Amino acid sequence: MLDLARLRALHAVSVHGSVAAAATALGYTPSAVSQQITKLERETRTTLLERRGRGIALTEEALQLASTAQELLAIVERAETSLEEQRGRPAGRLAIAAFASAARGLLPGVLAQLAAEHSALDARLTEVDPHLSIGLVAQGVVDLAVAHDWDIAPLPTPEGVEQAVIGDDPCDLLVPAGHPLAGRTAVRREELAGERWICQPPGRVCHDWLVRTLRTVGDEPDIAHTAEENETIVALVAAGLGIAAVPRLGRGPLPGGAVAVQLDPLPVRRLYALWRTGAARRPAITETVRTLQAHWAR
Repeated sequence: MLDLARLRALHAVSVHGSVAAAATALGYTPSAVSQQITKLERETRTTLLERRGRGIALTEEALQLASTAQELLAIVERAETSLEEQRGRPAGRLAIAAFASAARGLLPGVLAQLAAEHSALDARLTEVDPHLSIGLVAQGVVDLAVAHDWDIAPLPTPEGVEQAVIGDDPCDLLVPAGHPLAGRTAVRREELAGERWICQPPGRVCHDWLVRTLRTVGDEPDIAHTAEENETIVALVAAGLGIAAVPRLGRGPLPGGAVAVQLDPLPVRRLYALWRTGAARRPAITETVRTLQAHWAR
């Protein structure tokens, strides 16, 4: 009989594309995942992973087995949900994915409250880009995701995934302290033509939003610097290297060289909790969503 934990490891490798990424998602070490795959190869008498350049790839047999594993994991999830629902209290492991600023600015308090109030619940957080987290929920790799969208780039929700609004996160314009706009109470987007911008790399939600937003007022942004983390973007603004649009969640106090100015109209990104429809009645899901919304309201 095939071992479910080994099938879970193979499924994670198929979703994430590498043993290291699968290990991060599962909360294991890469060597532990490799051992699970090796044991599964012995059980099935089949080669599941093969070397391709510096990486690995799943064989055709592995891809078929990973697809079956996803179906089995969905059945197990329904059984676990039914049992937890009968008990009427959150329990078991809950894998949560959240984007960087939510992981920093919202999840620590939420996870601490869940741990204090529900000793049988083992909630675990992984920081993931919001574009990727939705797919991880749909594929059963994580149980719940915290993601966001912008007014001109709605969040795509695949079939079989449900969502609830957590709240709206306002976004400010950050400029160097000596910038001509630093003393303004509000700035319209049309006034930002010709500025040097600092933002996240192409393909990120915030980068795409900035480009689309400025194009709506006829401006093609001059993006001088890109950085993954908002802290780095803030530091570059404080050094006088450009301006940036940075949401407030997880931003922290601004350094002396950076000033926040309100944009008019004020842009906001909306935060969502997402989970699979099959787990919608699971107390761990409903209680975590409630806690997320309560912390946001505070």
